[in-house]
Amino acid sequence: MIIFALLGTVIAAEIRTKMQDHIFRDTLNAATDWAGSVDPSDPPPPNPETGVTLLQLVDSHGRVLVASAAARGLPPLSSLKPPEGNRISDETACEPGRGCVLVTAVRVPPLATRLLWGGKPHYVYAGHPEPALLADDRLELITAAGTLLAAGLAAWATWWVVGRTLRPVAEIRARTAEITVSDLSKRVPQPPGRDEIAQLARTSNETLARLELAVEQQRHFASVVSHELRSPVAGLHTQLEEALMYPGSVEPKETYRAALSTTQRLQAIIDDVLTLARVRTTAPAAPEVIDLNQLVREEVAARVHGPPVHTHTSGDLRIMGNRIQIIGVLNNLLVNAQRHAAARVEVTTSRSGDEAVLTVTDDGDGIAPEDRQRVFEPFVRLDDGRRLDPGGSGLGLAICRAIAGAHHGSLHIADSPRGARFVLRLPLKYEPISVPRITPAPETRP
Repeated sequence: MIIFALLGTVIAAEIRTKMQDHIFRDTLNAATDWAGSVDPSDPPPPNPETGVTLLQLVDSHGRVLVASAAARGLPPLSSLKPPEGNRISDETACEPGRGCVLVTAVRVPPLATRLLWGGKPHYVYAGHPEPALLADDRLELITAAGTLLAAGLAAWATWWVVGRTLRPVAEIRARTAEITVSDLSKRVPQPPGRDEIAQLARTSNETLARLELAVEQQRHFASVVSHELRSPVAGLHTQLEEALMYPGSVEPKETYRAALSTTQRLQAIIDDVLTLARVRTTAPAAPEVIDLNQLVREEVAARVHGPPVHTHTSGDLRIMGNRIQIIGVLNNLLVNAQRHAAARVEVTTSRSGDEAVLTVTDDGDGIAPEDRQRVFEPFVRLDDGRRLDPGGSGLGLAICRAIAGAHHGSLHIADSPRGARFVLRLPLKYEPISVPRITPAPETRP
């Protein structure tokens, strides 16, 4: 509002100045024309082009010698007497009952003064009545009214634009308030276009979709963990209850041994669950450069039990990552392969584009194509895995795939003439990456 008031004041002053300048320009033209052609015996008529009708020739004593028809009988329009060095002056002359007149005073040139009046100075006055717009506060009132109207229109336009702009934000806020953990399926309204609000709504919906997926995975995982823990806990409860109810017919050492085995299985499941949770949620750790071929040779050389492991390495394969995690994945794959192999296990490394490829292949019965994705799900164990590793938790391959994903790589099962072939792909050392800080994955196989 202050800005509009200042702007109105400036506009009013500018209009007043422009109008006065325009009138003074006309009076100046009229006065100079009259001064150049004045004849006391035959005064010239006013120039109609200037619109100035008040013209007077006044001597040095203030007597009107010649006047135009409109100024005849009037006293001198002004008392201005411009000096010889500055022959033109302007003023606004006001008298009670006659109003104000914008007057230009011109001193008659010296030559005409000497020829006509013996060198006595004479003056020509040209006047124009002050317009009503300038005579009172009408201009300021009109400007103030216009300023108030402009301010009102600007305030209304601002309110309308801001309301229209923020309406989608209010709708997004209201819908966000309706979203709860129990129902994450709702989405915020997304306005059309690609402005900041539309991008905010789009990003919010993408975040809600990821949150909904994460919560669903968490609920499913919690349900599966509860189911997996329920069986050993129920078995342990039954064993202890039977030992208390029938102390004479139950061998204490056998009960202790069975209970210890059950608690070891519970501990293995809990450790694997914590490991998988750390892979998904723990803050990244600084990676290091790893020579994949050297790492494979060292870990294979440490395998002294089970079927022999043959290695085939090639090229200079350096990756960025967490050494402990990569060792955990490799050991898990080697243990699984040796557990299911008939006579031998083969480990090969190669380069494919910008990736290092590690394959672990056994010559066992292999995994059916329809089970090759399912075995990477938590707690999924095939019949062959339960038979060969009854104490396993079914989380080993899920942890391995999560670690591969944390290293911007992948782990899958490929076709093989015989047995199972696990293929681990990791990016070569080009750009540093960050990986979660976790403990090595336990050695399990579905």
